[in-house]
Amino acid sequence: MIASMLGEIFRFLLEIVFTLFGAALIARAWMHAIRLHPFNPLARAIYGATNWLVLPLRKIIPAGNKIDWTSLVSAWLAALVYLVLLWLVAIGALIPAALLPAAMGSALIMTAKWALNLVVWLTLIQAVLSWVNPMAPMMPLLQSLTAPLLDPIRRVLPRTSIDFSPLVLLIAAQIVLMILARLSYGMMGV
Repeated sequence: MIASMLGEIFRFLLEIVFTLFGAALIARAWMHAIRLHPFNPLARAIYGATNWLVLPLRKIIPAGNKIDWTSLVSAWLAALVYLVLLWLVAIGALIPAALLPAAMGSALIMTAKWALNLVVWLTLIQAVLSWVNPMAPMMPLLQSLTAPLLDPIRRVLPRTSIDFSPLVLLIAAQIVLMILARLSYGMMGV
């Protein structure tokens, strides 16, 4: 009973640590894509938390002009390590070699889930701040991060006094998260 409870606690802690780290790696790639100034306080915090993995990998996998492949591969590797650790905690052994391709595919799905969760978090924070304190110092940063996703939706939606684009983005992200959850569970049961 205690071992089961400790296993649940350890899985919970693994999920928090890896989800936050994966989100930081995805945010790093996102900041690269939108050309966020590297001296932005959020950018500096994310670079500081992820440099230990990204900079050594950058010697092998260079960042592209538009896409930071190093950060995305780092997020995928973090997801793979997370899944291996989950398997180890649940089963008590390493993933069999026959399941390694499924684990690699599940890690790709997990990375996409982290990216979508980051989209949800940033969109929610921006929406709440726009109602509570639209002049908050964080708003320009949030608008820079979410504009590439919200602007195409705004162009399609009819103009009204209320901006429904965050709601549409949240619904779309949740639908894709449901699909990815089903795919992930089908691949490895995670």
